[in-house]
Amino acid sequence: MVAPNILADPGLGVFPMQAIEFEAHPHDGVIELPLSTAHQTDQTSPMPITVYTPESSLASPAKLLRDMFRDLLASRELAWRLAVRDISAQYRQAFLGILWAFILPLANTLVWVFLSGSGIVSVGKTALPYPVYVFTGTMLWAIFMDALNAPLQQTSAAKAMLAKLNFPREALIVSGIYQTLFNAGIKIALLLVVLPFMGVDLGWNLLLFPIGLLSLILVGTAVGLLLTPVGLLYTDIGKGLPLLMQFLMYLTPVVFPMPKDGWAATLFAINPLSPLILTARDWLTGFPPAFLGAFVVVNLLALVLLLMVWVVYRLAMPILIERMSA
Repeated sequence: MVAPNILADPGLGVFPMQAIEFEAHPHDGVIELPLSTAHQTDQTSPMPITVYTPESSLASPAKLLRDMFRDLLASRELAWRLAVRDISAQYRQAFLGILWAFILPLANTLVWVFLSGSGIVSVGKTALPYPVYVFTGTMLWAIFMDALNAPLQQTSAAKAMLAKLNFPREALIVSGIYQTLFNAGIKIALLLVVLPFMGVDLGWNLLLFPIGLLSLILVGTAVGLLLTPVGLLYTDIGKGLPLLMQFLMYLTPVVFPMPKDGWAATLFAINPLSPLILTARDWLTGFPPAFLGAFVVVNLLALVLLLMVWVVYRLAMPILIERMSA
């Protein structure tokens, strides 16, 4: 007889682990369990053995990178199950459901259109009609914010699971990316439906727009992962981040166009998010990108940053889990 060892979680489903072989003696009712896996049949594969040593993982960078990408590959299924669970819970408990994915950006657009139209706020000239400019900008900014918040939110929500189970920590980050892509898909679908009615011709540049979308998620995930270890220790990070990002939005061409001169023009120009928003908006609305060189540089730097903070995340998580469990 073979009795499977089962790991079950109500939210994640059932995961069969390695089978254990045993012999039953009907005459005396005794079940003999093996003390080792030496007598397993050829049909069962041995479980992987992990050896923990006090030596730092940084002592062998090549092995560290192999382990990182191995765990990333192994975390795909768990990340998908976590994402499906969280998305279902998020929209099942809301009366308006997925409408919330674009209600907030739409409300923000209406506020700024009113402020500009009434003369309360003076906005410079834009190549696009101002409602289109604000609507696309706030949608793209919302996608970036989703990617930025996802690592800390996912890791904080999984504190209990981290303390009890040993699983690839990358599953939490990948799950956050899945959820960001899902919410971004809803926002982009709305944009593609609304923009033609707002007088925007969707040209061939739209084929390049997924690159702009992925760049926003890449940069947001890299910065969010950088803040995650500190955010797990101090909740001030999670509370103060929305305030800081709200201020940064006004220094990014989301609701205001790029200034021509002055100190504001300098701040907009050195803001690494400016070329991301401008290039993604240009591709979405059919304009040739004016900041393509800066866009490429920011994405290359974001890839390097993501790899570095990924290493920091792996090294810090065992220490953070020990502190959270104490």
